[in-house]
Amino acid sequence: VQLQASGGGLVQAGGSLRLSCATSGSIFSDSTISWYRQAPGNQREWVAIISTRGRTMYEDSVKGRFTISRDNANNTAYLQMSSLKPEDTAVYYCKVVTTTSTYWGQGTQVTVSS
Repeated sequence: VQLQASGGGLVQAGGSLRLSCATSGSIFSDSTISWYRQAPGNQREWVAIISTRGRTMYEDSVKGRFTISRDNANNTAYLQMSSLKPEDTAVYYCKVVTTTSTYWGQGTQVTVSS
């Protein structure tokens, strides 16, 4: 099983980015997908989650700015990030949890300049 996270980059404060997490079809449809992030010197923290039925939850600091979604037809999940702040700078990881296993993507760097 491979997870491919992409879409990171350098953006100015107030800008937007969309991260993608592509998975294999064998695990996607029955999985819960989360996004985490880890800033330098900090622990990895949870950002957002989407259930198999599309129910979503967000960490307080990103509510109203980030949107997690999933495209079951293409086995891909997304994290749309808007109104980005310098404190959103981190490596972002996707996590896929099935009934039997947990998988992590390799991370994608997001840098927000002030």
